[in-house]
Formats: sequence, C-alpha cells, structure tokens
Amino acid sequence: MSLKAGIVGLPNVGKSTLFNAITKKNILAANYPFATIDPNIGVVTVPDKRLEFLENMYLPKSLVPTTFEFTDIAGLVKGASKGEGLGNKFLSHIREVDAIVEVVRCFKDENVIHVEGDVNPIRDIEIINLELILADLEIIENRIEKIAKKAETTKDKNALKEVNTLKKARESLLNNQALRQLEFEEEELLILKNFNFITLKPLIYVANVTENDVVENGNEYTKKVQEYAGSENAGVIIMCCKIESELAELEESDKIEFLRELGINYSGLDKLIFATYDLLGLQTFFTVGKDEVKAWTFKKGTNAKKCAGIIHSDIERGFIKAEIMKFNDLEELNDEKKVQESGKLYLEGKDYIMHDGDIVYFRFNV
Repeated sequence: MSLKAGIVGLPNVGKSTLFNAITKKNILAANYPFATIDPNIGVVTVPDKRLEFLENMYLPKSLVPTTFEFTDIAGLVKGASKGEGLGNKFLSHIREVDAIVEVVRCFKDENVIHVEGDVNPIRDIEIINLELILADLEIIENRIEKIAKKAETTKDKNALKEVNTLKKARESLLNNQALRQLEFEEEELLILKNFNFITLKPLIYVANVTENDVVENGNEYTKKVQEYAGSENAGVIIMCCKIESELAELEESDKIEFLRELGINYSGLDKLIFATYDLLGLQTFFTVGKDEVKAWTFKKGTNAKKCAGIIHSDIERGFIKAEIMKFNDLEELNDEKKVQESGKLYLEGKDYIMHDGDIVYFRFNV
C-alpha cells in the first residue's frame, strides 16, 4: 500500500537537509527561501531487525522490506494560504500526503537566515498551523456557500448532514483548532474524507537542534515545542538534521560506531521513521520462503482477507484460510516444524484481525 508523509516547515529550518538524510538524495539544500521548488519524493525503508532473522533462516533469493514515501514540500511562509511565497501550490502538495512531519528550528546560527528574523519555534509552529487552518477554512466556506441553501430548501438528508458536519469543522477552525483535535462520528469522517483536509491529517513535530543539543536530548526551545505538542496530543522527535545527513553517507557499521561515540542509541531518523509508521497506525506482516521474504504494510485492525488483497486482489477474491505463525514463536523455536508441532501454527478465517509480526501463508482458490 502506498503511503506518504510530507515534510513541511518555514524556509531554512532544515527540511531539505532532513530529506537528504531520509532518501540519501543530493537535492538542493541552499541557505535561502524556496530552494525546493517542486516536491521531492523519496522512498524510505522501515528498519526491521525481524527481517534479518528471517533472511538468515530462509536464505531467500530476494528480501523486500516495507517502505513508504516522504515528500519534501517547499517552505511555507506567512500568507501562504493567500498565495504568498509559493503558497497555494505547496498547500495542494500537502493535501496529497497521509501524515505531516513539521520541522521546527530549535537552534541559533547567525550564518543561517531565519525568514522571520529570529529563532522562536512556537511562533513558527503557529504560522504554519494557521496557514493550514486558513487553507481548510477556505474550502469549507466555499462548499457551505454552494450547498447550504439547496440543502435547507430540499431537506435532503445527506446534504443536511454534510452541511452540519462542515459547520462543525468550521467552528473548530475558527477557534484555531485543527480538525485532528476534534472528535467526529464515523459518518462525519466519511464526509470530511472527500475534501482531503490538511488539518485532519496526523502530525508529528521534528525539533531540529545542534549536535551538542541532540546529545543532551534537547534545549530550552525543544521544551517549548514539547509543551505545545502535548496540548494537541502530537509527538515530538528531537534530532540534528545535519548529523542525520552525515550519517546517511556512512556504512551501517560506521554509523553504529558514530552514534556510540555521540552516546546515542538510535539515530533521529530511525526514531522518525518508527514514529511516522506508528502515527499512521501501520503494522507489518511477513510472507516467507526460499524465493522471497517480504514485509507487507497494513493498517492496524485489518482482517486477514483484506490483508490478502494487499498482496493480490485474486488472493482476496479466492480467500479460503490463512496459516499464521507468530514471529516471536518462530524466533524462539528457530524452526517452522517445531512451531507446528508445538501447536503454534494457527489456521484462521477471513475475519481474523492481523497482528504486527504475523507470518502468513494465504490459502486461496480462484
């Protein structure tokens, strides 16, 4: 399944440097606004030590990890919703992603221009978030203006439900509250889904700090970002985008050694990948064999038949049963046959809810 996370923020906060690290692509990361003109898209691999174990056990011809896309979207500025900077073009790009990674500058550097003149992460967050709110509000106002009168006149049940849902959303946005912070009924969410609202998308903040501050796990600025994020139930990853860019150039063994020297257990990039994966409510199941060991991404709560469809629509259509092993059981017993003999190979039907780490063989007939 194709999933995207969009990297947003003011100009010169470290977005493109972070994107360089994520994709190991040498895109333009210049010290002036709008260095990134078109959205750069790169595929990132989700680190998963379980794949190493499965590869060593099955010795497959190919190993396929799970992936998703990161999109680097050019810097927004105050007034973007009204077309300032390169405004509306980039707001449309944000609408296309599944989750938002908002990079916030939490470091001082006289050599790096700040578009607002000084370092103030909460002001920067509020500028970005307000522009996203205004962009959503414009869509709501236009839609209500178009259908409200007709809905009232015809008393059409579906049209009235849409108008009431949009008015509820409008009230939230007018109170400077993102739609993701509001509770909606399932029927309301289905209505809102049609509009691809930016502020309904899940969001995580990246607090970009210096090398010293990442070792110290933050500074006075990151504390403010964490407090702000806590008020809206958003996550925060503290990282030094410059270090991450340097790490991306190293071999895995050198990377581990470099982190050890800094006194850091995990890179900020690994933390961000895991956090974004979790933010989207994603989990992983595996298919294994001599030809291929592959990780598949699915939404938490998906049943076996729907997961079969992620592999191929024919498998979903002709679904019979799913043979399930738990990764932890296979790791512990170190042998498929022993898993079966111990009664830990399960035969499940179409309504079985898949779990992270399930190793599955789908029986089907078309």
